[in-house]
Amino acid sequence: MKQLFTTRGIVAGAVITVLCSTVATAHHSWRKYHWATTTGVVSLEVGDNVDANWDTHLTVAVSDWSVSSNLDLTKVPGGTNPATCAPTTGRIETCNGSYGNNGWLGIAQIWIQGSAHIYQATTRLNDTYFNTATYNTPAWRQLVTCQEVGHDFGLDHQDERNNNVNLGTCMDYTNDPDGFAGGASPSDPSNEHPNQHDYDQLASIYSHRDSTNTAGASTASRAAARPEAADWGQLVRTSPDNRVQTYERDLGNGNRVVTHVFWADPEGDAKPGRR
Repeated sequence: MKQLFTTRGIVAGAVITVLCSTVATAHHSWRKYHWATTTGVVSLEVGDNVDANWDTHLTVAVSDWSVSSNLDLTKVPGGTNPATCAPTTGRIETCNGSYGNNGWLGIAQIWIQGSAHIYQATTRLNDTYFNTATYNTPAWRQLVTCQEVGHDFGLDHQDERNNNVNLGTCMDYTNDPDGFAGGASPSDPSNEHPNQHDYDQLASIYSHRDSTNTAGASTASRAAARPEAADWGQLVRTSPDNRVQTYERDLGNGNRVVTHVFWADPEGDAKPGRR
């Protein structure tokens, strides 16, 4: 059994501030998606269904995101089979596995009730690509883990261009996740961790109060996982280079599942199979 791990307020890597630090400038929320909270602080369990190749990366991501005063995260033993990565109501489940030569590095799925309230979420990391020379690096593993878990809180990207200078946040797309020499700039920061702008955006998202909490006690899932592209529903958003895509599926009764897809680089070792 995995060790119970609780973390709060300790950054496991360098958090680099490269943008304005006032809440008013934050602008990369994922629509209005958020966990309902009566206090402005989301007390959320993150289920660890990952193996030894990913444990440290998940621990770092949980620690990094816990710096936010709006997140009270606890890493706990996982509650699902990594092969299916079924969601658990009231928490995030994180999984890795050889999910196939389907083109995606990582997926974040959030289940929504009503207009915007997240009630369960999953992150999946595809070993089919992370076992290739292109992506089997600590920097790539940390970037994708951090970003997909960040989506599960309601964050979107700060930037979706791959070849420009890094912003110093995992919510920035890049072809050079560890930054510095070898990328667009010999002095740009790594994109392996959140930055202050991410924390400002979380403060903006969770600045209001709801009448209920959707994070909390784990129960049986309300809806099954949607592991295959054919089950993701309608494509509702794509970037110009198709590296960033979002799908939405109506589950009925006011519920839906939204899927964010982090596609592999078609110019690298991995060859995505877009729909």
